[in-house]
Amino acid sequence: MEVLSAQASLSLSREGKMFDTLGLICMIWWCMTLFHPLHADLQCMEPETQESPITSMTWNWGRMELSWESSKNFPHYICTMTSGDERRRMPVENRKCRFSIEDSLPLHRGINFTIGVPDMNILKHCQFIPEGMKGSAIENFSCVIYNVSLMNCTWRAGRNAPEDTQYFLYWKNSSDENKTECELYIKGENGMHIGCRFQNVMIKDETAYFLVNGSSKDSQIQFYDDYIKLYTIERFTAPLNVSVNCTSDLEDCIITWQKPLTSYWKPEHCFEYEINIRKKDELEKDKKDPPVTVVKYTYEFKNYNVKKQYVLKIRARGRSVCSVNTSWGEWSEPIEFGQEKDYFIVVLLLLIVLGTILVTLLLFFLCKRYCSFKRIFPPIPQPRDKFNISHNENIQTENMFPSSLS
Repeated sequence: MEVLSAQASLSLSREGKMFDTLGLICMIWWCMTLFHPLHADLQCMEPETQESPITSMTWNWGRMELSWESSKNFPHYICTMTSGDERRRMPVENRKCRFSIEDSLPLHRGINFTIGVPDMNILKHCQFIPEGMKGSAIENFSCVIYNVSLMNCTWRAGRNAPEDTQYFLYWKNSSDENKTECELYIKGENGMHIGCRFQNVMIKDETAYFLVNGSSKDSQIQFYDDYIKLYTIERFTAPLNVSVNCTSDLEDCIITWQKPLTSYWKPEHCFEYEINIRKKDELEKDKKDPPVTVVKYTYEFKNYNVKKQYVLKIRARGRSVCSVNTSWGEWSEPIEFGQEKDYFIVVLLLLIVLGTILVTLLLFFLCKRYCSFKRIFPPIPQPRDKFNISHNENIQTENMFPSSLS
């Protein structure tokens, strides 16, 4: 029994080691599949006239560095990186060209490297061709910084990517840092990563490097990379400390504010502001006056009507003279100013008038029902007309006593 138990334990131990080995192999294979595009070889072309003394060109993705060997000791070299119509050129005195984030070009479209020796007809051309299934790389990649220190990056899966494709985002915030992976992915259907949320983002260099690669059991996924100027993707918060000071004697209002908070310092002339003022009883769609754009921190509202109430909003954007986002940022909270109609006084006066009319009518009907108007309003006696009375008496006397002459 002990022998059988020992054999069983040995068998289980061997099976466990075998599964561990298989698991390690699978992990290594997955990592190689995931990072394989990062280590694609350079395809170099030899000149037809003569063999170049420059050999063994190597591209170090992590350091963004091109290195080579040379059978001759030249004092100077010129490195050239070309992608489409864009070109970067760098003179060096050794056998390494290290491109900064600001000087590098994306590699996912393919790129050409050239090493030359000044004043000599010596050139070495190499081409970087990304591997993987065409159409499997992500599309519509974009990032935005908001609320000063938060950043969202989103993308869409490649049109030819297999259903089991999973994407992974890495980025470098400065030339001296290593690439770090996203910590909070945004997931879409089937759990596929379609974006990433970053917190506590600090702009160190003007440009950051982003890399999105993928893995699939069916095929090799092409990578996507890009260099983005972080200053140009920041969506500005609303301007600070917006205030309105109206003077009834001059019939104008002075509006003041301060520039928005940003993840980096920029001078005041880098911003411009849009001022939106409408009457409170006017709908936004019915607003007649267009918004006003200014570059100062004050604005004088001249069409102020002291009997009206207004609603004010302000937003900011960067000017093209600076390296900033030229899209409009967030609106400030609406601020109401001006004199609102005193409906209470109007209603009070109306009630007083109606009450007076009702009381008058009530007294009229009560008096008509229960009172005699002759007692309340007795007839006014007429004054005695002595002239008419004497004349009438004389006529009567003549009738009673006719004249003796007759």
